[in-house]
Amino acid sequence: MNFFLKLLGAGVSLGAGFLGTKLVNKGWEKATGNKPPKGNDDMETSLRSALTFALISAFVSTLIQVLASRGTQRAIARFGKSQDIV
Repeated sequence: MNFFLKLLGAGVSLGAGFLGTKLVNKGWEKATGNKPPKGNDDMETSLRSALTFALISAFVSTLIQVLASRGTQRAIARFGKSQDIV
């Protein structure tokens, strides 16, 4: 069952990462009025805005990863305790 919980945690992490990316992109568009800087073809993007977007994206990504990992560990621990009781 631990394998199932770890697999579920990975799925939740991927889903949360996708949602976080969409949230950051929408927030960037709303705050700046421009599309988020992506790829190498966008030479009009300033270095400052590209770095700011990268830092915000990295922060949100790390936060999601930590929260998903902690949630998975809590679920595994809770399931382990309930197995001991039964």
